[in-house]
Amino acid sequence: MTERDTILVVEDDADMARALMDACAGLGFDTHHVGSCAEALSAANSKSYPLAILDRLLPDGDAVDLIAELRHGGGVDGILMVSALAHAGHRTHGLDRGADDYLAKPFSPEELRARIRALMRRATAGQADHDYLVFDALEIRVKARTVHHGPDHIPISPKEFELLLYFARNAGTPLSRMQLLENVWNLHFDPQTNVVDVHVGRLRRKLESQTGRAWIHTERGAGYWFGPEPEGEAEQIGTVDSVSSENTPG
Repeated sequence: MTERDTILVVEDDADMARALMDACAGLGFDTHHVGSCAEALSAANSKSYPLAILDRLLPDGDAVDLIAELRHGGGVDGILMVSALAHAGHRTHGLDRGADDYLAKPFSPEELRARIRALMRRATAGQADHDYLVFDALEIRVKARTVHHGPDHIPISPKEFELLLYFARNAGTPLSRMQLLENVWNLHFDPQTNVVDVHVGRLRRKLESQTGRAWIHTERGAGYWFGPEPEGEAEQIGTVDSVSSENTPG
């Protein structure tokens, strides 16, 4: 068993911790168990984990506030959040803050194992990815989870980085709002909000302001696509549906 097979379990309830660890063991993975935010950060700073399973409400804080720090420096690749906060808004918030998946308690052992398998497959595939994705002077550093244009660092949020990475890995291909919800937010339903358009808009503005050119483009009726703006062409900023208001919060 190597450290790449060890899953970090962050759960303060003993029975739930045992259930999570048993699920991992049943799939052939070792576990390292801690019960607080502070212990989780200490563990991630000591070694690397392909996956962390986080209880959201811990004795010393809300685990959503841990996500960026856990990923810093490659300490944790994937994040599965488990929580009794089961409202769609809680789930969307957790995913928006950088979790790869969000499982509401109570859940079946079969569903838990399926989520773990999927995230571990993604982590294993990620090890084979190139560390750098380069588009002209724009550089996306996969392991460090940072973006640079020439010598300049472009500050973006964890969710914006995941969005950009998915765009970059599908460069030139129009991606629908539903594809982005499924692959970046791990939502297999439309939450009836404009979360995709808001994040795409923010990311697009950041890239344009830092590089002086357009990178994310709208193809009406198809979706958004990523690529450097062709010479001499200007981008018209808008949402996928342009004037549609069906996904705008009321």
